[in-house]
Amino acid sequence: QVQLVESGGGLVQAGGSLRLSCAASGRTIYDLGWFRQAPGKEREFVAAISWGGGRTYYADSAKGRFTISRDNARNTVYLQMNNLKNEDTAVYYCARSVRSTWYGGRADEYDSWGQGTQVTVSS
Repeated sequence: QVQLVESGGGLVQAGGSLRLSCAASGRTIYDLGWFRQAPGKEREFVAAISWGGGRTYYADSAKGRFTISRDNARNTVYLQMNNLKNEDTAVYYCARSVRSTWYGGRADEYDSWGQGTQVTVSS
């Protein structure tokens, strides 16, 4: 059973940065993704990374501002978020891809969701 625990969220001013972490129990030989969900909205894809870290994919809203990376020796995936905007305010989740091929951008292609970490961007 894979368990994922997110951390690193908080309150930040617009234009600021945060680095989210997703710590995984057990081996991390699987693709991982970050999603976010704002109040009253559906969960949306943010970024994904292949198990070896060699492939990444970003939602248009994240391109150029967010960077996903992983350290398999530490069983941890990171989401570096720069130049944050008000519309980035959401609960951020990491999850494991259940696809057999790269990549997935739908929430139903992932499982083992963490509890989420709140990111709030203020003006």
